[in-house]
Amino acid sequence: MFKEKLEEWKRVLRNDIGIDLGTANMLVYVRDKGIILNEPSVVAVNQKTGQVVAVGTEAKNMLGRTPPHIVAVRPIVDGVISDFEVTEEMLHYLLNKAQSVSKKILGPRVVVGVPSGITNVETRAVRDATKNAGASEVHIVEEPMAAAIGMHLPINEPTGNMVIDMGGGTADIAVISLSGVISSKNVRIAGDKLSNDIAAYIRSEFKIVIGEKTAENIKIAICSLLPEEDPLETEARGRDLITGLPREVVVTDSDMRDAVSHSIERLVEATKEVLEITPPEILSDIMHRGIHLAGGGALIKGFAKVLEREIKIPVYIADDPLTCVVRGTGIILEKLEQFREVLIADENDISNKTH
Repeated sequence: MFKEKLEEWKRVLRNDIGIDLGTANMLVYVRDKGIILNEPSVVAVNQKTGQVVAVGTEAKNMLGRTPPHIVAVRPIVDGVISDFEVTEEMLHYLLNKAQSVSKKILGPRVVVGVPSGITNVETRAVRDATKNAGASEVHIVEEPMAAAIGMHLPINEPTGNMVIDMGGGTADIAVISLSGVISSKNVRIAGDKLSNDIAAYIRSEFKIVIGEKTAENIKIAICSLLPEEDPLETEARGRDLITGLPREVVVTDSDMRDAVSHSIERLVEATKEVLEITPPEILSDIMHRGIHLAGGGALIKGFAKVLEREIKIPVYIADDPLTCVVRGTGIILEKLEQFREVLIADENDISNKTH
């Protein structure tokens, strides 16, 4: 009785916060408030003073436009922490935003989504950074599992569910059944890789150097993996490799297909590899239920149709694929006991239970 009362008081006095700590974007969910933040995972740091100048959208606007002593960095590379201190500052910013929306006395309980196949060291880094940023309790869940929960797939049942979560840094391909991952693969082919492919192609074909942000804008505007009835085109502005002067060229959706085709082929191959190691019974479920796409990569025009054509299995795009993972963390927070099996166990908890 006392334990139940204590838990009830904790619920009243603390926030429950879900975080999708992505390579490209960070999303924050607060219980009873919904998704309160969706900003780029970029932090601007003043190298002279070591202070953080800006976080999120404000910092992304500084990319490629800062003086030498101010550096706009992405502290999450390929889904894992590359700069611990800057990530901690970013998490401080996220938790402060969340706490300001719903003021509570106790430190928040947080569920963080991380890529599948993450190592124990990387998991500990996420856990420590989140605790140092002010969280009282931290739970970690793999992103494809959170995405499946966010899409309301029956992950607790003995039924095969296949999810491809293609974000900014990595694509997580996972087959899930009975709250566990049956087979999975994490490949570093996602939004950032496609943007780099486009920049490299424009440099090679048009002899123009374009920035990271320009490549991303071109990808969003005209990248299509299947020919369009009305060809898409846009201007690419950059520096001429030969003269060193500004130049503008027109690029089309056909150029985009040539630019990203190799990476898409590798992603299709990785999906086939996961299916090859999946048990036959679960494979028959996937053939019947299809593959579910989440993450920003799901929005690439024609991606679902190309995947369906190559693998001969129906492919479905989630409703609002960008928010699937953070919505999943929100559902986990609301029913934590029910979903405890899907969380990555804390090593301290395991050692305590075994002693």
